Amino acid sequence: MTAATVTPSDLTAGTWTIDPVHSTVAFSVRHLMVSKVRGNFDTFAGAITIAEDGTPAVQAEIDVTSINTRNEQRDGHIKSADFFDAEQFPKATFVSTSVVEKAGDYELTGDFTLKGVTKPVTLKMEYNGVHAGMGQGPVAGFEATTVINRKDFGIDIEMPLETGGTVVGDKITITLEIEATHTA
Repeated sequence: MTAATVTPSDLTAGTWTIDPVHSTVAFSVRHLMVSKVRGNFDTFAGAITIAEDGTPAVQAEIDVTSINTRNEQRDGHIKSADFFDAEQFPKATFVSTSVVEKAGDYELTGDFTLKGVTKPVTLKMEYNGVHAGMGQGPVAGFEATTVINRKDFGIDIEMPLETGGTVVGDKITITLEIEATHTA
């Protein structure tokens, strides 16, 4: 990782495993030019590794077949070749390249791969601290957001509306609510 900062002192060295039961990977996208469709991914995994010198590294994987927008027909279409092509590309991944402190918060930059296309993305991240946990060891909390353009990742289906505009917007807001447990 380049340009990494020393992490807060309460985020100790070792591996912090993302707890999927207490975490959320969500997104929103403009629909019909007037509202937003929101959804999440039910299956994901990842870890934050803090080196002895305080340098952080993040890796994560999302099972795109676990998409949930509360509409089975829409979820099926999103899994199709029109969007994720989940049969050929069932996973999205993120591997960090840097973490930089910015005005008390952080910018987490890394390589995001979706539908076989890898692009750098930067997430604005808030560190919420560490709690002693409830018997499984210390727990850390993070919130992060980024906006990507779906077309940058080969999701370039056009669904124009007769009155102008499109059914699905290009910009996708990704929001992460992460709880991670110190496991090693």
